[in-house]
Amino acid sequence: MKIQPYVQKLETSEIYKKFRKDNNESFLVAGFFVLDYESGVNIHQIDYYVPSKKQVAAFNLDGEVEVRLLDMMSKEKVPEKLDLKTKVDLDALKGILEDEMKNRNITETIKKCVAVIQVVDGKKLWILNCVLSGMEILKAHVDDDSRTVLKMERASMLDYIKKMPGVQAQNPQAQQKVSKEQLQKQIEQLDKLKEQLQKEQSQIDKPQQKKA
Repeated sequence: MKIQPYVQKLETSEIYKKFRKDNNESFLVAGFFVLDYESGVNIHQIDYYVPSKKQVAAFNLDGEVEVRLLDMMSKEKVPEKLDLKTKVDLDALKGILEDEMKNRNITETIKKCVAVIQVVDGKKLWILNCVLSGMEILKAHVDDDSRTVLKMERASMLDYIKKMPGVQAQNPQAQQKVSKEQLQKQIEQLDKLKEQLQKEQSQIDKPQQKKA
C-alpha cells in the first residue's frame, strides 16, 4: 500500500485542479489514513491548508475525489508544509510497530490503525493511533526519516472514546463491504477523531517548544 498513487490520483483530478486555481496560496499539510487490517477497507485523505480561510481542505481519495473544508482547532497556529515523498510507506507502518511491540512485550495484534503524517517542528512524523486485539489503543510516534519509534504507549479504548462525543464504536460484526453512505458516516466520524488528534498534537508541541 503506497502513498504516491493517491497523490497522483489527487493531482490529476479536476476537483483538485479547480481547488488549486481558486486557492493558489494553499499548501499540503497532512496525510490522514485509516488502515483496517481485518476488513481491508481503508480510507485515504490528503489535507491542504488554505491561509486566507484558515481552514483545511480535506480530499477523500477513495472512489471519486471529494473535498470538504474543515475548521482548524487553533486558527492562530499555521501548520507546517509537508512533502508526501516519505521514507516510510503505509504498508511498512505495521511492521515497524510490531517490532517495537515485541521489544516492549506487547503481545496483542494490531486490528486497525489511524495514521497521520505531518511535519512537527521541522520533523516529518507519523502519529499513529491503533486498535489492538485486547480492545486497547496503542499510541505511537514514528520518525519518517530514521524509521525510529519515538514514543509508544497503551491507553484504554473506553477512555479514548469518551474524548470523542458523538463517535460511536463500530459493530465488529458489520459487513465488510461498505456502502457510499456508510463510508460517508465513517468519514464524518474520522473528522471528529482528527479534531481529537489535533488536541493531542497541541500537547505534543508544548514540551518540544520548551526544549527548543
